[in-house]
Amino acid sequence: MEKIEYGFGQHLMMDGYGCDKNKLTDLNGIYDFLSRYPGEISMTKIMPPYVFKYSGLVPEDWGLSGFVLIAESHISVHTFPEKLYLSLDIFSCKNFDVHGAIERIKSIFDIKKVEIKLIDRGLEFPKVIRKVQDFVSAEREHISV
Repeated sequence: MEKIEYGFGQHLMMDGYGCDKNKLTDLNGIYDFLSRYPGEISMTKIMPPYVFKYSGLVPEDWGLSGFVLIAESHISVHTFPEKLYLSLDIFSCKNFDVHGAIERIKSIFDIKKVEIKLIDRGLEFPKVIRKVQDFVSAEREHISV
């Protein structure tokens, strides 16, 4: 019987400190990054990015937030220019070069220090449903005998 592969995908969470303030305040730059970057990591953009300015109750917490849906899941960016900080997520059911992504993003936003979390999501998610159906059918036949 064929081996069943499990796991939905990778979720890279990146916190960047000491970023270039001009890059954190550049709405068009964030938009361009979200528009181009899926292609750079061989992902499929399925909608234009959405980027907007946020001004909260605490004046220094303003920033830009952006999001792009990709066929493989999503990429999001949140900036806090007054704190020279950004958070960025890449969640994908398709494997990608995590180390390469980290280095590229550090370069784009001139990040001085990063915190990285990489999570494997959906550990019990069957990658190929046909294999699971065949396995369950075989198990049911075995049990009924």
